[in-house]
Amino acid sequence: MQNRLVVLGAGESGTGAALLGKAKGWNVFVSDFGTIAPIFKTKLEAAAIPFEEGGHSEAKILEAELVIKSPGIPYKAPIIKALLAKGIPIIDELEFAYRYAKGKFICITGSNGKTTTTLLTYHLLKSAGLSVAIGGNVGFSLASQVIDGVADWYVLEVSSFQLDGWETFKPQVAAITNITPDHLDRYDYKFENYAAAKFRIAMNQTEEDYFIGLADGGLVEEAMTSGKIKAQKAMINQSPIAGFGACISTNDSLAFKYLDAEGHQKQFELSLQNSPLKGQHNKQNIMVAVFAALRAGVPENTIEKSLATFVNAPHRLEQVGVIDGVTYINDSKATNVDSVKYALGAFNQPIVWIAGGVDKGNDYNEIADLVLAKVVALIILGENKANLLTAFGGKLPEIMEAKNMDEAVNFARTLGKPGDVVLLSPACASFDLFNNYEHRGTVFRELVQNLA
Repeated sequence: MQNRLVVLGAGESGTGAALLGKAKGWNVFVSDFGTIAPIFKTKLEAAAIPFEEGGHSEAKILEAELVIKSPGIPYKAPIIKALLAKGIPIIDELEFAYRYAKGKFICITGSNGKTTTTLLTYHLLKSAGLSVAIGGNVGFSLASQVIDGVADWYVLEVSSFQLDGWETFKPQVAAITNITPDHLDRYDYKFENYAAAKFRIAMNQTEEDYFIGLADGGLVEEAMTSGKIKAQKAMINQSPIAGFGACISTNDSLAFKYLDAEGHQKQFELSLQNSPLKGQHNKQNIMVAVFAALRAGVPENTIEKSLATFVNAPHRLEQVGVIDGVTYINDSKATNVDSVKYALGAFNQPIVWIAGGVDKGNDYNEIADLVLAKVVALIILGENKANLLTAFGGKLPEIMEAKNMDEAVNFARTLGKPGDVVLLSPACASFDLFNNYEHRGTVFRELVQNLA
């Protein structure tokens, strides 16, 4: 029997880590401060893994040789402080699974766009017939998939919280879609701390690996041009660039320059005419995904056809109805200001904007000009009323405050005129009124559909 492994948090990732640990001979104990969902409890019981819920038994946990922490548990939590004080190593489920995995990895992070990019990358590889699995923040636990079998490629969406728990993880392809302020409450309200967490995705890469990043004059481009990143680099940009990467060729096409598996320089143009992904930000997401797919050996001639069949995850600029000439868009996943910027930029019609929730340190000055140019009415929902009122009070033709989503949707129906867009793009977390952003988006969708 190997050393004692403690898993904190028994959600999808924690349960997967516990099952992998048991399969590899560890003496596993699982502890969840909250309630363990029945589906995960059943899996732990079937594997004869002891667990507790509703609190942490500190004495038991401090006997660990290794701890796998749920990404949602902050490092300031008392049990984490106690573990650190005792010098017990704490890692993430992805790091643990990586130590036993045999495939290659494409890992994608970013403040915005990482889910769409990850799903599209997986779709491109899968459609080309490659052996591929998806995990991280989407799909199933990586650890559970490592138990079940071996994929040639794993495509992972990785959050900054997960990256905090990396030590040896080295993806063959790493990508940062962008870095803008988000989750600052978790990083002492310091943007540089949050950005440093994102760059951990490339910390173990060598010149044999590939790094894909947005060359927009920001932190990612600076890291690529300053030598901080050791991997080969592919720059994603709006306009033509030197070296390898991708750019927008015309309104309906993207241009790629890359090295194939044999080291030959290749050029490839991709038409976006049949792409289901709209908006400037999605062009960047497509560039990252296609470049990653090319690096994994996906043939050029399959990509355009595969792109046309892609279905994005819900709650991301999802059209949920057209009622009396007004289009209703569910962008509940937009939990920061930068996401809202992309959403506002995707429409030319007048916008009735539903925003608000739990503020994570938002600076609305970043989107003020865009809001004033496009928004005809603002409906403020939830906890973050003061900041939005301060930013836009007296500057927009109409501002209304809603106690709940039902009221917000009814206000929107009153305010929206034929040709307008009602856009739920909150810029905030959802935990004041909802379980999560999915719950918020689902409630919005159902209310809109009930209007019809």
